[in-house]
Amino acid sequence: MQRRFLPAAAAAAAAVAIPGQALAQAAGSSRLQAIQSSGRIRFGTTGDFNPMSFRDPASREYRGHQIDCGQRLARDMGVRAEFIATDWRTLINGLVADQYDVVCTGTSMSVARAMAASFTIPWGRNAFVPLVHRRNANRFANWDAMNQRGVTIGTNLGTTMEQFVQQGLPNATLRRVESPARDWQELLGGRVDATMSSMIEAAFLTKEYPDLVAIFQDNPRNPIPMAFLSPLNDQVFTNFLNAWITISTANGFFAETNAKWGIVQG
Repeated sequence: MQRRFLPAAAAAAAAVAIPGQALAQAAGSSRLQAIQSSGRIRFGTTGDFNPMSFRDPASREYRGHQIDCGQRLARDMGVRAEFIATDWRTLINGLVADQYDVVCTGTSMSVARAMAASFTIPWGRNAFVPLVHRRNANRFANWDAMNQRGVTIGTNLGTTMEQFVQQGLPNATLRRVESPARDWQELLGGRVDATMSSMIEAAFLTKEYPDLVAIFQDNPRNPIPMAFLSPLNDQVFTNFLNAWITISTANGFFAETNAKWGIVQG
């Protein structure tokens, strides 16, 4: 009777071995293995989104919430962190061209981005509010008042704010600003009536520029998860990043980093 079961046992063992071999091959071809072999992990960052990613005026080094995240991830992996300059319009292009391994600059999740790159699980949430000059705060009673002809709203090219204004406020005039210029500079210069800002950046900008005020904070729009971007079709690497986010959330790293940089959750 034992001889009759030997072929079945061998077949079962082979069936178990094949997935293990496939997993090893997948890990070997993953960016995770390449990062470990090179001893470095490259982060694409815009450097124009304070307090998420910005350059220190004195040292010209990158600083911010997302920079701390990248440095912590690199430390946990036992590799060095390298930050690569990019802009909002070419975030995905840089991943596809292998210029960096992770986008780490404060990206919101969107369907358009998800079609071209992989999002990790969220590390936080955000939402949108308009920024206006304080003297014009009473001009807009509600969101409908912004969705009118004669209202010009500034956004940066390639951001989820641009998509939101196009779809959610179609009657307003959209003024696109290309990096390294910023939309809020257009507001300070009086060239737009408002800019669409995240709650995260609005909290910083209204402290930095007292003439600016965020309106509708009790009724923000487009609540959206914040996540890191990684290359498409590398599930091994994305799974690793997801595990790191889960661990770092549980051990309090994200709560501490949010508090350090005054991050407002949408």
